[in-house]
Amino acid sequence: MVDVGDIAPDFTAPLTTGDIESITLSDRLEAEAPVVLAFFPGAFTGVCTTEMCTFQDRLSAFEAVDATVYGVSVDSPFSLKEFRSQNDLSFDLVSDFEKEIIDQYGVRMDFEELGVYGVAKRSVFVVEADGTISYAWVSDDPGVEPDYDEIEAAVDTGN
Repeated sequence: MVDVGDIAPDFTAPLTTGDIESITLSDRLEAEAPVVLAFFPGAFTGVCTTEMCTFQDRLSAFEAVDATVYGVSVDSPFSLKEFRSQNDLSFDLVSDFEKEIIDQYGVRMDFEELGVYGVAKRSVFVVEADGTISYAWVSDDPGVEPDYDEIEAAVDTGN
């Protein structure tokens, strides 16, 4: 798993804005850093919906320090587009449908008892303009939300 001080693994993946586009992390860092990558197990689930809506509710605090928030899950770009629309999210969602990003960041988990394999652990990474990870939080319990105040402080400290 990547940690504070590591260089964030670069990736190119589908990006759900109002449409389906593509994102390459390294291409976005200079203009958008710090970048908050908020990994979540699955769209349309209770805690994940609450988490993404909380990021939306607190988005102005991130924007005030020129930080960019991206939600990341293994859901298809089309599912994420609908999830984004239904929850009035104004930040973009990254589809890791191929499960490459969760492997690069070391945040893959399974719900064996449910027969669900290869989803993202609930985790948050803050990536600075030089690609360095300045904040990392990973939970093995998908029912636990991140400390949003701590994330806001991490992006504010980095600026």
